[in-house]
Amino acid sequence: MPLLKEWESFYVIVGSSAAALTGLQFVAAALIADIDAPATSGSVDAFATPTIVHFSGVLLISAALSAPWTTMTPLAILLGLAGVAGVVYAMIIARRSRRQREYQPVFEDWLFHVVLPACAYTTLAVGGYFVSTASAAGLFVVATAAMLLLFTGIHNAWDTVTYLVLVKRQARDDPDQASGASNTPA
Repeated sequence: MPLLKEWESFYVIVGSSAAALTGLQFVAAALIADIDAPATSGSVDAFATPTIVHFSGVLLISAALSAPWTTMTPLAILLGLAGVAGVVYAMIIARRSRRQREYQPVFEDWLFHVVLPACAYTTLAVGGYFVSTASAAGLFVVATAAMLLLFTGIHNAWDTVTYLVLVKRQARDDPDQASGASNTPA
C-alpha cells in the first residue's frame, strides 16, 4: 500500500525503540531485584506491568503498520480492536492502582498510568476507524497514539527506577524510614 510505504521509517524507529525499551525494562528489573524495597504483586500489576504492555502496544502498532497489507480493512480492524482492548486495560490499571496498598498514587501517577494511556488507546481506536477510510489523516492519528504510549512508557519506566533507587538509598541511610518512602510507585 503506497500510503503505508511513506510511514515505513517512522515505524521502524518507533517499533525498535519500543522493543529496546522493553528489553531494558527486563534488565532493570533483574538489576533491582536485590533491592530491599517494598514490592507486592499488586503494585507491580498496577505500575510496572502496564509499562511493558504499553511498549508492547507500540511494538504491535509498528508491526501492524509495517506488514504488507493488501487492503486497509484488516489493519483498521486490528488497530481498532487494539485501541478498545487498551482502553479496557487502562480501566483495569485504575482498579489495580486503587486496590494496591503499598503506595498511595498522586495526581502524576493517575495521569501517566491511567489517563494518558486511556487517551492513547482511545486515539488508536479512532485512528483505526480513519485508517479504514484509507485516510492519510488516520495514519497521523495512529502515529500520535503510538508516540503517546511510547513517551508515557518512558516516563513510567524512569519513574519506577528512580523510585526504587530512592527507596534503596533511603533504606541504606535510614532503615527506620525506608518503609515510609512513597514518592513514586514501584
